[in-house]
Amino acid sequence: TDGKENWELYMINADGSEPVNLTRTPDVDELYPHASPDGTKLSCVAEEMVNGQKVRNVYYMNIDGTERVKVADNAREPCWGSDSKTIAYLKGEFERYTITDYATKGLFFYDLKTRRHREHPNTNLYHLYNICWSPDGNWFLATVHGGMGYKHAILTFKVDGTNVYDLTRFGVTGCRAEFGPDGRKMTWGLTDWDLCTASIDLTSGEPRVTDVRRVVKCEKESEVYHTDFSPDGKYLAFSHGPKANEMIGGKAPGWNICVSDLTGKWVVITSDGNHNKEPDWIPARTLER
Repeated sequence: TDGKENWELYMINADGSEPVNLTRTPDVDELYPHASPDGTKLSCVAEEMVNGQKVRNVYYMNIDGTERVKVADNAREPCWGSDSKTIAYLKGEFERYTITDYATKGLFFYDLKTRRHREHPNTNLYHLYNICWSPDGNWFLATVHGGMGYKHAILTFKVDGTNVYDLTRFGVTGCRAEFGPDGRKMTWGLTDWDLCTASIDLTSGEPRVTDVRRVVKCEKESEVYHTDFSPDGKYLAFSHGPKANEMIGGKAPGWNICVSDLTGKWVVITSDGNHNKEPDWIPARTLER
Protein backbone atom coordinates (compact mmCIF):
# COMPACT_ATOMS: atom_id res chain seq x y z
CA THR A 1 0.00 0.00 0.00
CA ASP A 2 0.97 3.67 0.04
CA GLY A 3 0.96 3.64 3.85
CA LYS A 4 -2.43 5.38 4.01
CA GLU A 5 -4.70 2.33 3.89
CA ASN A 6 -4.93 2.52 0.11
CA TRP A 7 -3.68 -0.45 -1.90
CA GLU A 8 -1.51 0.46 -4.89
CA LEU A 9 0.58 -1.64 -7.28
CA TYR A 10 4.32 -1.00 -7.23
CA MET A 11 7.11 -2.18 -9.48
CA ILE A 12 10.51 -2.50 -7.83
CA ASN A 13 13.86 -3.99 -8.68
CA ALA A 14 14.58 -7.47 -7.32
CA ASP A 15 16.81 -5.91 -4.66
CA GLY A 16 14.00 -3.62 -3.48
CA SER A 17 15.36 -0.45 -5.07
CA GLU A 18 13.62 2.13 -7.26
CA PRO A 19 9.96 1.55 -6.30
CA VAL A 20 7.47 2.98 -8.81
CA ASN A 21 3.76 3.41 -8.10
CA LEU A 22 1.98 2.11 -11.21
CA THR A 23 -1.58 2.95 -10.24
CA ARG A 24 -1.88 6.15 -8.15
CA THR A 25 -5.61 5.74 -7.50
CA PRO A 26 -6.49 7.02 -4.01
CA ASP A 27 -10.15 5.96 -4.38
CA VAL A 28 -9.50 2.44 -5.74
CA ASP A 29 -7.62 -0.46 -4.16
CA GLU A 30 -5.59 -2.50 -6.65
CA LEU A 31 -4.56 -5.98 -5.51
CA TYR A 32 -3.18 -9.32 -6.67
CA PRO A 33 -0.94 -8.27 -9.59
CA HIS A 34 0.18 -10.76 -12.23
CA ALA A 35 2.49 -9.95 -15.12
CA SER A 36 1.78 -11.51 -18.51
CA PRO A 37 4.35 -14.08 -19.68
CA ASP A 38 5.61 -11.70 -22.37
CA GLY A 39 6.06 -9.01 -19.71
CA THR A 40 4.02 -6.35 -21.50
CA LYS A 41 0.87 -6.30 -19.39
CA LEU A 42 -0.37 -6.64 -15.83
CA SER A 43 -3.64 -8.07 -14.51
CA CYS A 44 -5.09 -7.28 -11.09
CA VAL A 45 -8.27 -6.99 -9.08
CA ALA A 46 -9.61 -3.57 -8.17
CA GLU A 47 -11.89 -2.82 -5.25
CA GLU A 48 -13.98 0.18 -6.22
CA MET A 49 -17.24 1.85 -5.31
CA VAL A 50 -20.11 1.36 -7.76
CA ASN A 51 -23.48 2.94 -6.93
CA GLY A 52 -22.40 3.27 -3.31
CA GLN A 53 -21.38 -0.40 -2.99
CA LYS A 54 -17.87 -1.82 -2.91
CA VAL A 55 -17.21 -4.24 -5.78
CA ARG A 56 -14.17 -6.37 -6.66
CA ASN A 57 -13.53 -6.37 -10.42
CA VAL A 58 -10.76 -7.71 -12.70
CA TYR A 59 -8.68 -5.43 -14.94
CA TYR A 60 -5.56 -5.53 -17.06
CA MET A 61 -3.24 -2.72 -18.09
CA ASN A 62 0.11 -2.07 -19.69
CA ILE A 63 3.11 -2.97 -17.54
CA ASP A 64 3.64 0.74 -16.78
CA GLY A 65 0.07 1.12 -15.47
CA THR A 66 -1.40 2.84 -18.52
CA GLU A 67 -4.47 1.93 -20.61
CA ARG A 68 -6.50 0.08 -18.01
CA VAL A 69 -9.18 -2.26 -19.41
CA LYS A 70 -11.96 -3.92 -17.38
CA VAL A 71 -12.17 -7.68 -17.87
CA ALA A 72 -15.13 -8.62 -15.65
CA ASP A 73 -17.37 -7.33 -12.87
CA ASN A 74 -17.59 -9.15 -9.53
CA ALA A 75 -14.54 -11.22 -10.41
CA ARG A 76 -11.23 -12.10 -8.78
CA GLU A 77 -7.84 -13.82 -8.92
CA PRO A 78 -6.92 -13.44 -12.62
CA CYS A 79 -3.98 -15.24 -14.21
CA TRP A 80 -2.49 -15.29 -17.71
CA GLY A 81 -2.39 -17.88 -20.45
CA SER A 82 1.01 -18.71 -21.89
CA ASP A 83 0.30 -16.70 -25.06
CA SER A 84 -0.33 -13.50 -23.06
CA LYS A 85 -3.58 -13.12 -25.02
CA THR A 86 -6.01 -14.75 -22.58
CA ILE A 87 -6.86 -14.11 -18.93
CA ALA A 88 -8.49 -16.73 -16.70
CA TYR A 89 -10.48 -15.46 -13.73
CA LEU A 90 -12.93 -16.61 -11.07
CA LYS A 91 -16.41 -15.14 -10.65
CA GLY A 92 -17.61 -14.01 -7.24
CA GLU A 93 -19.97 -16.45 -5.53
CA PHE A 94 -22.17 -13.65 -4.18
CA GLU A 95 -23.22 -10.26 -5.49
CA ARG A 96 -22.39 -8.67 -2.15
CA TYR A 97 -18.77 -7.76 -1.46
CA THR A 98 -16.64 -10.08 0.65
CA ILE A 99 -12.95 -10.33 1.34
CA THR A 100 -13.19 -14.15 1.62
CA ASP A 101 -10.78 -15.49 -0.98
CA TYR A 102 -12.67 -18.71 -1.71
CA ALA A 103 -16.08 -17.08 -2.26
CA THR A 104 -15.96 -17.99 -5.96
CA LYS A 105 -18.11 -19.92 -8.40
CA GLY A 106 -17.01 -20.70 -11.93
CA LEU A 107 -13.78 -20.25 -13.88
CA PHE A 108 -13.88 -18.17 -17.05
CA PHE A 109 -11.57 -17.15 -19.91
CA TYR A 110 -11.33 -13.68 -21.45
CA ASP A 111 -9.83 -13.11 -24.91
CA LEU A 112 -8.04 -9.74 -24.98
CA LYS A 113 -8.54 -9.29 -28.74
CA THR A 114 -12.22 -10.21 -29.08
CA ARG A 115 -13.24 -9.32 -25.50
CA ARG A 116 -15.30 -12.48 -25.42
CA HIS A 117 -15.79 -14.65 -22.34
CA ARG A 118 -16.21 -18.41 -22.13
CA GLU A 119 -16.59 -20.75 -19.17
CA HIS A 120 -14.27 -23.63 -18.32
CA PRO A 121 -15.78 -26.97 -19.43
CA ASN A 122 -16.04 -28.04 -15.79
CA THR A 123 -18.98 -25.91 -14.67
CA ASN A 124 -18.85 -27.34 -11.13
CA LEU A 125 -15.70 -25.47 -10.07
CA TYR A 126 -16.40 -23.46 -6.94
CA HIS A 127 -14.67 -22.22 -3.79
CA LEU A 128 -11.39 -22.10 -5.71
CA TYR A 129 -8.74 -19.45 -5.17
CA ASN A 130 -5.20 -18.67 -6.31
CA ILE A 131 -5.55 -20.21 -9.75
CA CYS A 132 -2.30 -20.60 -11.70
CA TRP A 133 -2.05 -21.47 -15.42
CA SER A 134 0.78 -23.79 -16.45
CA PRO A 135 3.46 -22.43 -18.83
CA ASP A 136 2.51 -25.02 -21.49
CA GLY A 137 -1.10 -23.77 -21.35
CA ASN A 138 -2.61 -27.17 -20.50
CA TRP A 139 -3.18 -27.21 -16.72
CA PHE A 140 -4.33 -25.18 -13.74
CA LEU A 141 -3.25 -25.31 -10.13
CA ALA A 142 -5.73 -24.01 -7.55
CA THR A 143 -6.62 -24.19 -3.87
CA VAL A 144 -10.12 -25.23 -2.84
CA HIS A 145 -11.72 -24.52 0.52
CA GLY A 146 -15.00 -26.13 1.51
CA GLY A 147 -16.16 -26.87 -2.02
CA MET A 148 -16.38 -29.62 -4.64
CA GLY A 149 -16.36 -32.27 -1.91
CA TYR A 150 -13.05 -31.08 -0.41
CA LYS A 151 -12.39 -29.54 2.98
CA HIS A 152 -9.10 -27.90 1.96
CA ALA A 153 -6.75 -29.05 -0.78
CA ILE A 154 -4.47 -28.08 -3.64
CA LEU A 155 -5.90 -29.33 -6.92
CA THR A 156 -4.82 -29.58 -10.53
CA PHE A 157 -7.07 -29.91 -13.57
CA LYS A 158 -6.81 -29.51 -17.32
CA VAL A 159 -7.71 -26.34 -19.16
CA ASP A 160 -9.92 -28.30 -21.57
CA GLY A 161 -11.09 -31.16 -19.32
CA THR A 162 -13.39 -31.92 -16.42
CA ASN A 163 -11.30 -34.28 -14.26
CA VAL A 164 -9.92 -32.84 -11.02
CA TYR A 165 -6.86 -34.28 -9.23
CA ASP A 166 -6.13 -33.83 -5.52
CA LEU A 167 -2.39 -33.44 -4.80
CA THR A 168 -2.78 -34.18 -1.09
CA ARG A 169 -1.65 -37.81 -1.54
CA PHE A 170 1.77 -36.52 -2.61
CA GLY A 171 2.22 -34.52 0.59
CA VAL A 172 1.07 -31.29 -1.05
CA THR A 173 -1.07 -29.75 1.67
CA GLY A 174 -1.58 -26.07 2.40
CA CYS A 175 -2.51 -23.40 -0.13
CA ARG A 176 -1.59 -20.89 -2.83
CA ALA A 177 0.35 -23.07 -5.23
CA GLU A 178 2.23 -21.64 -8.23
CA PHE A 179 3.99 -23.28 -11.17
CA GLY A 180 7.66 -22.71 -11.81
CA PRO A 181 8.69 -21.12 -15.13
CA ASP A 182 9.14 -24.44 -16.96
CA GLY A 183 6.02 -26.08 -15.49
CA ARG A 184 8.06 -28.85 -13.88
CA LYS A 185 8.32 -27.24 -10.45
CA MET A 186 5.74 -25.85 -8.06
CA THR A 187 5.84 -23.80 -4.87
CA TRP A 188 3.21 -23.24 -2.17
CA GLY A 189 2.62 -22.49 1.49
CA LEU A 190 2.62 -25.68 3.54
CA THR A 191 1.75 -23.84 6.77
CA ASP A 192 1.71 -20.23 7.94
CA TRP A 193 5.45 -20.60 8.56
CA ASP A 194 6.74 -22.89 5.79
CA LEU A 195 7.06 -22.45 2.03
CA CYS A 196 7.76 -25.51 -0.10
CA THR A 197 8.94 -26.49 -3.56
CA ALA A 198 8.48 -29.79 -5.40
CA SER A 199 8.79 -31.38 -8.81
CA ILE A 200 5.50 -31.89 -10.67
CA ASP A 201 5.02 -34.12 -13.71
CA LEU A 202 1.87 -33.56 -15.78
CA THR A 203 3.07 -35.15 -19.01
CA SER A 204 1.36 -38.51 -18.51
CA GLY A 205 -2.10 -37.04 -17.92
CA GLU A 206 -2.11 -38.19 -14.30
CA PRO A 207 -0.26 -35.70 -12.08
CA ARG A 208 2.68 -36.84 -10.01
CA VAL A 209 4.56 -34.78 -7.40
CA THR A 210 7.98 -35.73 -6.01
CA ASP A 211 10.90 -34.18 -4.12
CA VAL A 212 8.82 -32.09 -1.70
CA ARG A 213 11.13 -29.68 0.14
CA ARG A 214 10.58 -27.07 2.82
CA VAL A 215 12.64 -24.13 1.58
CA VAL A 216 11.58 -21.10 3.62
CA LYS A 217 10.81 -21.28 7.32
CA CYS A 218 10.09 -18.39 9.67
CA GLU A 219 9.60 -17.94 13.39
CA LYS A 220 6.17 -18.71 14.88
CA GLU A 221 5.57 -15.04 15.73
CA SER A 222 5.51 -14.27 12.01
CA GLU A 223 4.02 -15.68 8.80
CA VAL A 224 5.08 -16.29 5.21
CA TYR A 225 2.71 -16.34 2.23
CA HIS A 226 2.28 -15.68 -1.50
CA THR A 227 5.34 -17.52 -2.81
CA ASP A 228 6.27 -17.18 -6.49
CA PHE A 229 9.16 -18.47 -8.64
CA SER A 230 11.43 -16.01 -10.42
CA PRO A 231 11.46 -16.24 -14.25
CA ASP A 232 14.78 -18.13 -14.17
CA GLY A 233 13.51 -20.56 -11.50
CA LYS A 234 16.37 -19.78 -9.09
CA TYR A 235 14.56 -17.66 -6.51
CA LEU A 236 11.27 -17.28 -4.65
CA ALA A 237 9.56 -14.02 -3.83
CA PHE A 238 7.14 -14.04 -0.89
CA SER A 239 5.41 -11.96 1.78
CA HIS A 240 6.55 -11.98 5.41
CA GLY A 241 5.40 -10.26 8.55
CA PRO A 242 3.62 -10.51 11.90
CA LYS A 243 0.37 -12.48 12.09
CA ALA A 244 -2.22 -10.75 9.93
CA ASN A 245 -4.98 -11.35 7.40
CA GLU A 246 -3.25 -13.02 4.46
CA MET A 247 -6.30 -12.91 2.21
CA ILE A 248 -6.36 -10.53 -0.74
CA GLY A 249 -7.23 -7.10 0.62
CA GLY A 250 -6.62 -8.09 4.23
CA LYS A 251 -4.65 -5.57 6.25
CA ALA A 252 -1.11 -6.66 7.03
CA PRO A 253 0.84 -3.96 8.90
CA GLY A 254 4.53 -4.76 9.18
CA TRP A 255 4.56 -7.05 6.14
CA ASN A 256 7.33 -6.85 3.58
CA ILE A 257 8.41 -8.57 0.37
CA CYS A 258 11.32 -11.02 0.59
CA VAL A 259 13.43 -13.03 -1.85
CA SER A 260 14.98 -16.45 -1.15
CA ASP A 261 17.27 -18.74 -3.06
CA LEU A 262 16.32 -22.41 -3.21
CA THR A 263 18.59 -23.29 -0.27
CA GLY A 264 16.42 -21.18 2.04
CA LYS A 265 18.71 -18.15 2.36
CA TRP A 266 16.41 -15.14 2.20
CA VAL A 267 16.51 -11.39 2.53
CA VAL A 268 13.89 -8.69 3.07
CA ILE A 269 13.79 -6.33 0.08
CA THR A 270 11.20 -3.79 1.27
CA SER A 271 11.50 -2.09 4.62
CA ASP A 272 8.50 0.19 5.15
CA GLY A 273 6.11 -2.54 6.35
CA ASN A 274 3.21 -0.87 4.51
CA HIS A 275 1.10 -4.04 4.06
CA ASN A 276 3.40 -5.30 1.26
CA LYS A 277 1.87 -8.51 -0.11
CA GLU A 278 1.31 -10.70 -3.17
CA PRO A 279 4.57 -10.26 -5.13
CA ASP A 280 4.83 -11.31 -8.77
CA TRP A 281 7.90 -11.37 -10.99
CA ILE A 282 8.15 -9.49 -14.29
CA PRO A 283 10.37 -11.05 -17.00
CA ALA A 284 13.63 -9.05 -17.01
CA ARG A 285 13.60 -8.40 -20.73
CA THR A 286 10.75 -5.93 -20.33
CA LEU A 287 12.88 -3.78 -18.06
CA GLU A 288 15.67 -3.33 -20.58
CA ARG A 289 16.31 0.32 -21.37
